[in-house]
Amino acid sequence: MANIQARRSQNVSGDFYVDSSCIDCDTCRWMSPTVFSRMDEQSAVYHQPNSTAERQAALQALLACPTASIGTVEKPQDIKAAQQSFPIPITEQIYHCGYHAESSFGAASYLITQPEGNILVDSPRFTPPLVKRLEALGGMRWLYLTHRDDVADHAKFQAHFGCDRLLHQDDITANTQAVEIQLTGTAPIEDVLPHSIILPVPGHTEGHTVLLWQNRVLFTGDHLSWSARLNHLAAFRNFCWYSWPRLKESMYKLAVYDFEWILPGHGRRHQASPEQMRRDMQVCLDWMERV
Repeated sequence: MANIQARRSQNVSGDFYVDSSCIDCDTCRWMSPTVFSRMDEQSAVYHQPNSTAERQAALQALLACPTASIGTVEKPQDIKAAQQSFPIPITEQIYHCGYHAESSFGAASYLITQPEGNILVDSPRFTPPLVKRLEALGGMRWLYLTHRDDVADHAKFQAHFGCDRLLHQDDITANTQAVEIQLTGTAPIEDVLPHSIILPVPGHTEGHTVLLWQNRVLFTGDHLSWSARLNHLAAFRNFCWYSWPRLKESMYKLAVYDFEWILPGHGRRHQASPEQMRRDMQVCLDWMERV
């Protein structure tokens, strides 16, 4: 729970505020960009919501904040409506789960709904409001983990839903050694999840993979995202824990595929036509060669 005594001085006056426990994960800024901004290396409220839509987005960001650093002066009477809004629809059959976990440094997770069984992509916090909503949407058959960093409460979700977890063998740690499906190799994997190709992309971590669903939506974990600072697609050069040269090789292999959406764990989403996405990927590759 946010501490009003630790309210940052950078917040404008009003109901919503961010306290000094903020870890600068960027969640609130992309979920509610008209309310939250980055000031002195942490988030702060620069504009109090003045419409129903702005208020709901701010409350969604409050619930998603991994460190509970966002608070309100007055107890929000509409918080249950905000809880019921999760998972938030992004595009057909795809949802943003919210409830980011501090152990994943605020990484986003997603739900794919499909008749063959739903897929949870990376793990959010295991919280009763979200669990109930996931149950209402059919639960989950699989929990796909892009890499070792964003596993959060994976064991609690597996115990509750009885889902099969997937993670590449090269990213298995003591916390994930019981994962049911341990992926291997560097070749594309097409026979595990319906309508999906799992693409190993070593670089950020040795066993990082991405998920291409229906040749349309690419779930990228910490491999690729839209950079608000650079204003183009980019990889995380300063947060590459395994090998930047291997990450570049992986990005070239990924660039041959067509997709329309990039949904990352960290960084910003990106949507474009397949033709524009190929051009955007080339800009990313050119940038990677320079840095």
